[in-house]
Amino acid sequence: MAPPDGSTVIAPHTPLLRVEDLSVAYGRQPVVAGVGFAIERAGSLALIGESGSGKSTIARAVLRLLPGSGRATGRVAIEGREVLGLSERRFRPLRGRAIGFVPQDPGNALNPVRTIGAQGEEAAALLDERNRARRTALILETFAAVGLDEPRRVYESYPHQLSGGMLQRVLIGLAILPRPALLVADEPTSALDVTVQRRILDLLSRLREERGIGLLLITHDLAIAAERADTLVVLKDGAVQEAGRTATVFAAPASAYARKLHADVPSLNPDRYGTLREAGFRRREAVPKVAVSAVTKTFRTGGRVTTAVDGVSFRVPAGTTHALVGESGSGKTTTIRLLLGLETPDAGSIRVASQDITDQEVTGRSPAALRGVRRQLQLVYQNPYTSLDPTWSVEALVREPLDRYGLGTWAERAERTRAVMADVGLKPHLLARRPDALSGGQRQRVAIARALVLAPEVIVLDEPTSALDVGVQADIVEVLLGLQADLGLTYVFVSHDLALVRQLAHTVSVMHRGRIVEDGAVPDVFGRPRHAYTAALLEAVPGGLAGRGVRSGMGEPLVA
Repeated sequence: MAPPDGSTVIAPHTPLLRVEDLSVAYGRQPVVAGVGFAIERAGSLALIGESGSGKSTIARAVLRLLPGSGRATGRVAIEGREVLGLSERRFRPLRGRAIGFVPQDPGNALNPVRTIGAQGEEAAALLDERNRARRTALILETFAAVGLDEPRRVYESYPHQLSGGMLQRVLIGLAILPRPALLVADEPTSALDVTVQRRILDLLSRLREERGIGLLLITHDLAIAAERADTLVVLKDGAVQEAGRTATVFAAPASAYARKLHADVPSLNPDRYGTLREAGFRRREAVPKVAVSAVTKTFRTGGRVTTAVDGVSFRVPAGTTHALVGESGSGKTTTIRLLLGLETPDAGSIRVASQDITDQEVTGRSPAALRGVRRQLQLVYQNPYTSLDPTWSVEALVREPLDRYGLGTWAERAERTRAVMADVGLKPHLLARRPDALSGGQRQRVAIARALVLAPEVIVLDEPTSALDVGVQADIVEVLLGLQADLGLTYVFVSHDLALVRQLAHTVSVMHRGRIVEDGAVPDVFGRPRHAYTAALLEAVPGGLAGRGVRSGMGEPLVA
């Protein structure tokens, strides 16, 4: 006998989720072909692959959230019910109750003009509880269960009043509130600091154990999948490349694509760029290209004084990379704004290319003179899609700094633009394209070319690969290190990804609450952390960095 919702019962004792021969097309364009997998109750499966591999499309097909042009065929069974052919009206009662969803970006998933509590009440409406006070109490209990320390304050807050980690916990809380059997988590930690990421992943694991929730985890990070999933499905261009138990795939990937993903994960391959990194280190000069000395910056909000940067000092030898690492709120961004001259320090000094940019004789000069100082210091932003004008061509974007400074003739600027494009691996046919016609990796290469075109002495890299897949990230890292080795560039690299820092940087400063708690050569700091905060950051890295040996890439031996 069929259930009242019109779905079909497949068979007793079937997996929590079974997907068979799933194919998806947008219009006439196929994007997923013949995918199949199963998740047991309290089990976990990770869909891994780069952007465009079909991971999120599969999740949307399971959730019945494909756009109007999307069409799915095959079989999807939730708790033994075949649901792919159900009408929206018949499937809607299952969404939220049988299957919950944690989207990637809480900033977009939550309504910014409504309180968290109001949005929580919508999720609570899926419960059978009719008493409003009891529903509110269940919301607060759920917020506490996902590790939110002040549930009532969270309930009364708007999204902008909470941190990224808190917002992600809110999304998880709202997803599990109706007590679904299956949770679909789409890159739930990609924008979070490493310690917050660890807490979120621990939370998902705990929910599996305590509540028997099955987990479908979507990620491009093989290290995360290896730690958190029982089984893996590796996808490329909508097709399964490899599938099986996580330990098996992780230890000996059989497909070429899975091996490439494995090689591209920084935490699994710490010395992949050792030769390139060492080449840059050999070109270093004794005189520091950047010298930050005892810099302090405070901000006043009403009657409250906040010290964002407290006595920070570090030096960057010419031709090397110095990393600033730490959680959100550690002071990294304020330090970089001071270095770029976007903020003025309350105390201390900053020298870039032998020029004191905090000297009043410099900062008080004409805008043209100050621009001359800043020409030696360029910035590559975190998100190239928002930092590049979408209405401009690639050629105009890369050439603009030359136009602004009036350097050379038009023909010389055009030649310089093409030369820099070649340096970062961009083909001439891309010159006429706009940013929206480029891939994420191509856009970031454009941003790097734009920073290089003035031949600056120092480039600041602000999380330049955090929005990119590991494969694209690996390409960008290789470009950056190759340019450093060839041109002797000096980088200041801001990141919360310690595994990537270990691949890229020569020296590192660890920031915590506005202060530098530890600094030195990367092998020393990461191999033998002296401060508990540094050790905690390293321990939180998927795949683990704490206590591991690391080859420095600077002619130093392995350290324990």
